[in-house]
Amino acid sequence: MRACTVAAVQIAPEPGPLTARSVAANLAKAVRLVEECAAATGAELIVLPESCTTGFTPGVPARELWDLVSVVPGPVSEPLQEAARRLGTHICFGTYERGHSPGVVHNAAVIAGPSGDVIGVYRKSHPYVTEDAARGGWVTAGSDVCVVDTALGRIGMAICFDGDFPELWRIQAARGAEIMCRPSALLRSADIWELTTRARAYDNHVYVVAANAVGADPAGVLYFGNSLIVSPIAEVVARAATHECWVSARLSPESALRSLTPGSSVPQRFDHLAERNLELYTRYSGDLLGPAATQFPYAKP
Repeated sequence: MRACTVAAVQIAPEPGPLTARSVAANLAKAVRLVEECAAATGAELIVLPESCTTGFTPGVPARELWDLVSVVPGPVSEPLQEAARRLGTHICFGTYERGHSPGVVHNAAVIAGPSGDVIGVYRKSHPYVTEDAARGGWVTAGSDVCVVDTALGRIGMAICFDGDFPELWRIQAARGAEIMCRPSALLRSADIWELTTRARAYDNHVYVVAANAVGADPAGVLYFGNSLIVSPIAEVVARAATHECWVSARLSPESALRSLTPGSSVPQRFDHLAERNLELYTRYSGDLLGPAATQFPYAKP
């Protein structure tokens, strides 16, 4: 990668029931905030929250949601694609995406490049319990990873609850990801949000730009923001508060692993990727890849 400025933008969805008008209003607000952020920071990569075109909990059945969104590229992505082209920047944003048949909806992260083209789409592979179509929700899980080559470096994507699953991140790091985008509408605690974002950055020695939603979604669920930009040694280099805003930071490949801890005179002397014990993992691959469950009781949906 090369040195670049990145930003995470927090957006509150339009209040009230989800309609075609509110989707259009969400897109217009996203474009406005991206324009303001780019003008103020010069960011070459701007990350928006999960499902920022609708809000996370849509409050409508999957079939109705399917009608309100579109395929990508399409009307649900085009305003942000045009903003990326006009501003000459990369924009990563979350949106629900129309699937192959009515009622099949994906929770997608989309990267639009400076040309205005969609250069990458990742579909959330670990839906949260409330959204999972297999459990009565509205999202059909994706089954692929996405790492894209850009002028900034190799960029990967994970969405919100995906942050709890280290394997997904390790695959992308092994494929050369240097920056990970994490569009989110996290519903749990600020501690969990920070813990998982910093851990995934440190596990894989990648920069993470994690944008979290604020405000209330169409179902009235509240989000706490606290967007983060985290370095490959787990240092939080930018942190947002709880209102609509953005944070930005300058990322540098030369300083990414310069010291063991932030500001330390002790150099970084290990690489989590290079030092994996592949022989051990291969021997226990059945445990790594086979079914498993916690030994403790929990409230299954």
